[in-house]
Amino acid sequence: MRGEVLHYDEDQGFGFITGADGKRYTFTRENLRREPAMRKGAAVEFQPGGGQARDVFSIASQAAPAAATDSSTEAAPAAQAGNAPAASAPQARHFGRSSEQAEPTDLWGYFWRGVTQNYFNFAGRARRKEYWGYFLFWVISLLVIGGIGLFADNEMGNFDSSVSAAVTVGLCGTFILATLLPSLGMTVRRIHDIGLSGWLYLVVLIPTIGSLIILVFALIPTQARENQWGPVPAGVRI
Repeated sequence: MRGEVLHYDEDQGFGFITGADGKRYTFTRENLRREPAMRKGAAVEFQPGGGQARDVFSIASQAAPAAATDSSTEAAPAAQAGNAPAASAPQARHFGRSSEQAEPTDLWGYFWRGVTQNYFNFAGRARRKEYWGYFLFWVISLLVIGGIGLFADNEMGNFDSSVSAAVTVGLCGTFILATLLPSLGMTVRRIHDIGLSGWLYLVVLIPTIGSLIILVFALIPTQARENQWGPVPAGVRI
């Protein structure tokens, strides 16, 4: 199958490819047939299977020797072409979601993508690092907003009046409501990542133990194979 390299980390020897079928496949350094590394955007051929790409090789590197062999043969027709317009260079083909940027690997990147690109995303999978990175910065943001609210209430003298911490409550409430959907979507994708239905998030409604069950779901390692919600998330060692 043909595809395009979306990301490759030379230090970890890990990357992922979007295939012509629109699916994303992971690969490691051991899956490379010829090249020791792969650049982002390279067109490749590979053998898909179980969410992984095997026998990966660059189409460009395969075509290069053939082009060199045919150069002498093409020289004469090129000379006879005279004023014929030069052929336009073939444009790279893009498959599936290859136009997207590579997935972030830093914790802040996971949070920012969660509240922007994945605001209404309840499909797919989210690895543990993505889940905890998102909620780490969610808590930090809430604390910062709460601190701003407390400072404003104190400066306005609200603590000495009947309105009390009105600014703090208003700011924190607005932030929580604004991030409700991306937070819910992140948890649903984390549950998908361990091979369970996202509807299990409803256990959070069980008094006392519901939140503990969600915490256990969040701590379970990624299911190390493709499941009905997508391939193994990028960056997960299998």
